[in-house]
Amino acid sequence: MTERSELFLGIIAAATLVIALVQIGLIVAAGLLARRLGRLANQIETDIKPIFAQLNAIGRDASRATALAAAQVERADKIFADVAVRIEQGLNAVQSSLGVPAREGRALFSALRAVLEALRARGTRSRTEDEDALFI
Repeated sequence: MTERSELFLGIIAAATLVIALVQIGLIVAAGLLARRLGRLANQIETDIKPIFAQLNAIGRDASRATALAAAQVERADKIFADVAVRIEQGLNAVQSSLGVPAREGRALFSALRAVLEALRARGTRSRTEDEDALFI
């Protein structure tokens, strides 16, 4: 082998050694990075767990408040429906209690009018008959 070939062979060996060292360095760095990412993920998980617990508690409280509000609205609706029915019953009672005397009063006035018309008709008829008898 010539000196030149040995030189190139040495350069190739050195380059291979450098590439191997760089690859080993990258593998070690990747392992360290993976370990750090694992610790970061654990830290984030421990920090976020209480937040999720609080969000769950808020959700439960909101659900309970919604259920209570729905129950209150149903109760208010039932109360207003009962009040409306009672007002309608009261108005019907007032109307029926006022309707009977009004009908009786109307009947009384109709009877009085009939009597007055009968008296007028009788008075005009007797005057006409008296005048006819006097007419010669």
